[in-house]
Amino acid sequence: MTDNARARKLADRIQVVVAETLDRRIKDPRLGFVTITDARVTGDLREATVFYTVYGDDEERAASAAALESAKGILRSEVGRQTGVRFTPTLAFVPDALPDNARTIEDLLDKARAKDAEVRNVSTGKTYAAGADPYRKADAADDEADGSTDGAAAE
Repeated sequence: MTDNARARKLADRIQVVVAETLDRRIKDPRLGFVTITDARVTGDLREATVFYTVYGDDEERAASAAALESAKGILRSEVGRQTGVRFTPTLAFVPDALPDNARTIEDLLDKARAKDAEVRNVSTGKTYAAGADPYRKADAADDEADGSTDGAAAE
């Protein structure tokens, strides 16, 4: 088996090679504004998964996915040429879910901010049910009635 560090280095190199090749060599008009976000290689260095994002709507994402699939052979041969590994890994392109996850988190944070503002608006001008300090305090008179003095032991 191979070293995980070697797989990580190869994945990083594949990410750079694919991004540069898309920028310089691939002239497919269907290819939109594509960003290669990550690449992962299996432990045996036979398969590489390349994650990408596309700026645009669903139609542009679908067109870019088709363009990446059609350019897979050119990209794989370029990866093999620039990495110099014995077996060039097969490439699989997967749309990255990071933007969708970030959008979901932003929506949840907006809902939480709205709820906080609602609670703040409801609580303005209100007082506590048991007064400002609801905790019972021991008075000096209670201590004398019990016969204890500030925690000192009776002799």
